[in-house]
Amino acid sequence: MDVFLSYAHEDAAWVRRLAGGLSRRGLRVFFDEWDVLPGDVVVHRTDAAIGDAACAVVVLSPASAVSPRALEEYAALATAGATRDLRFIPVLIGDAALPPFAANRVWRDFTNVDGWEYEAKVEELSTVIRGEPVAALPGGSGTPPEENLAAALPSPPRPLTAPDRPAFVLCYAPADAAYGAALAEQLRTAGLTVWSAADLRPGDSQFWTIRRELSFAAAVVVLMSPHSQDSDDITSMILEGILHQRPFFPVLLEGRRNYHLAHTWYVDARDGRLLRPAELDLLRELDAARDPGLPGTPSPAFPSPSAHPTVGAVRVPPASSLERLDAYLGAGELAHADLQTTAAVLEAADRLDEGWAGARHLRAVPSSVLAGIDAVWADHSHGRQGLRAQAALARVRRARHADFLALSLACGWRSAAEAAVPLRYRDFTDLAGPGPRTGFFPTLRNPQNELFLDWYDQWTATVLAVHLHPWDERNHR
Repeated sequence: MDVFLSYAHEDAAWVRRLAGGLSRRGLRVFFDEWDVLPGDVVVHRTDAAIGDAACAVVVLSPASAVSPRALEEYAALATAGATRDLRFIPVLIGDAALPPFAANRVWRDFTNVDGWEYEAKVEELSTVIRGEPVAALPGGSGTPPEENLAAALPSPPRPLTAPDRPAFVLCYAPADAAYGAALAEQLRTAGLTVWSAADLRPGDSQFWTIRRELSFAAAVVVLMSPHSQDSDDITSMILEGILHQRPFFPVLLEGRRNYHLAHTWYVDARDGRLLRPAELDLLRELDAARDPGLPGTPSPAFPSPSAHPTVGAVRVPPASSLERLDAYLGAGELAHADLQTTAAVLEAADRLDEGWAGARHLRAVPSSVLAGIDAVWADHSHGRQGLRAQAALARVRRARHADFLALSLACGWRSAAEAAVPLRYRDFTDLAGPGPRTGFFPTLRNPQNELFLDWYDQWTATVLAVHLHPWDERNHR
């Protein structure tokens, strides 16, 4: 059986039309009106069909949310999706909330859809069910469906296996999709493998798929604009790339540079141009140098950020930074919260472009900024993490390496005074698992600086400057 259709009987007329459309496209469809015969035990027939199906389309509506039969089928299909990787495609036809398992899958909205748009969506479903590549929807402009990035759930805990060929992951907001599609075509024509959220197929688990592609990316190509700066999805993708220390290749389309990429060389494409031959050659060098089996593989260095006239980075108010920090901690994304914390401190010190800050830079930072950061960390960890918790473990009294070393040992950043700090940021943050290292976060470590030989000195200076700042008088008595 190619596809099992699950629905509430109140939606039978709508599903009958869908079943016919899929069947006309050559698919073997299990639709109970056609396949449950007189004398069949319905539950046994349904269980067998679920076991045989290669794919399931679950029609979600206000009726299905309260239908005992539909809810039982949903539970069985969710289990099959988790245990045997059944492709589970949620289809929305009314004003209904997506159940958690469905919300973490790429879904399609058929609400009030008819005519060519309906037929195009049915054609997309049939193509995915057959396991074929999905072409752009007819009549569209290449904009990735908003459903592809609609969920905001943390990725499920599953191993990140390398894709067949690591790609240049293209990150852009829907408003920048026209340029994104043109750039993707240029890169593919140049012989490079490209992936973006537009390549998510119905039924894919968004966050696991996106996280896998970013973890092994040959480079992360970010289209910088006011739209992408304001997008939580694009920000999360940037942080995931930073976390795995992937090389970044930002392209400025409009406005100022992205808050999290201020210390990164970029292509200025505000005139709407695509990449020049020399810029394509940089990507080819990255593609040739990458090791597909190892996230964080060193790669050719890009030109200095000062290689062309600098466009300033976006300024993010402290309140907005704290809101995003609170959201990451609430979702359990500790490493993302750590990166957000470092960016917030550097922003307040006007040192985003440099990627680190010393004591003289922190003098102008209001105490309220550091106090706010500490309060968010403390609130989510019951006081076990944050700047004040770290100061209680090992107080920094002077700007000297001995004080930094003592703090590193107390926070769990190193196992012994003579032990080397893990080079890769991802390995470093993995040390913060269950155990006594309650003060591990925030680290104030900037993985983007770790391509430079003096990154450790810069990290040391930033940590000492923050801990010597008199934001909390109790730490300096």
